[in-house]
Amino acid sequence: MLRVHFTAEDLRKVRVARVPDPLWELVYSVRRVHSREAPPVFGAWRRAAHARLRADRATHDALVLLRSLVPSAGYIPDFLTPDPAGPEPATALERLLATPPSQVARDLVRLAETGHGTAGYCVAAPGGLRELADAMSTYHQAVLAPYWPQVRAAVARDVAVRTRELLDGGTQALLEGLRPYATWTAPVLEVDYPVTRDLHLAGRGLLLLPSYFCWRRPTSLADPLLPPVLVFPAAREPLVVPGSADAPATGEDLTRLLGRTRAAVLGEVARTEARTTSEIAEAVGVSLPSASYQIAVLRDSGLLASRRNGKYVFHTVTSLGLALLNPRRPPDCADFEPPAA
Repeated sequence: MLRVHFTAEDLRKVRVARVPDPLWELVYSVRRVHSREAPPVFGAWRRAAHARLRADRATHDALVLLRSLVPSAGYIPDFLTPDPAGPEPATALERLLATPPSQVARDLVRLAETGHGTAGYCVAAPGGLRELADAMSTYHQAVLAPYWPQVRAAVARDVAVRTRELLDGGTQALLEGLRPYATWTAPVLEVDYPVTRDLHLAGRGLLLLPSYFCWRRPTSLADPLLPPVLVFPAAREPLVVPGSADAPATGEDLTRLLGRTRAAVLGEVARTEARTTSEIAEAVGVSLPSASYQIAVLRDSGLLASRRNGKYVFHTVTSLGLALLNPRRPPDCADFEPPAA
């Protein structure tokens, strides 16, 4: 059990990361790639990753190095996941390269004390962090980048839920919404955790970070002096292998027809039951006015429908929109809603 202790100042400083962190997703995917966990969720991705690892020696060697630092369970060195800096792997790796050598050495000693061995000590040698960053970049490009839009969309959907909880019920509702992974009994958040420890935020606040590849229970940095973060599993759908029979037709043909941004908006809405304009803008990575314009065009064309529910306007894909995304599935004319006059 992890007990996170809040002060009044900490409650004012609770934040939710708006995008997935590439290094947290990377280290968790290293755990998932050789496990047998959740085959309905990770199975297709895992099979595609194994095929790439067999075919590409550089990716295979990168994973060997990463597995020397990321055990299948237990402690993960904190320096592998520096303070989140945004969704771009290059920016995250720059932060990793700036890690003080003393922290790298300290984390590697702690890893060895868990019984994982000393294979990762090469990282502490001159040029070791650069070799690690190159391996992470190679692995990310081969195993995660093809799925990154899906990962980002899953996290954006989770963030949308957390945002609504915060808007409707404040920080208390946000923390209570972390069930079943955590229980909020003010002023302590009790988190399902493999070891017993207490984390006193002491006015620093807490960053909540939803993660696609995090599985079963949340995690946090081991060093209590580092910026507090709680990584927890995001609600997710199985990753679809690009180019497979199950992949929606959101590739070049649809892009040529609709334009890249409009095709992305249509595909994003189709992945969920209903999305707000701000959620779509965040998931696709465009401004709110741009998202509003693209939604209006798609709605006027009969591909999206919009309905107001209280203070929110929710957008859903129509049968015609689904048929355009997946030509193998004919539209259900009974469900088709023509654009409003």
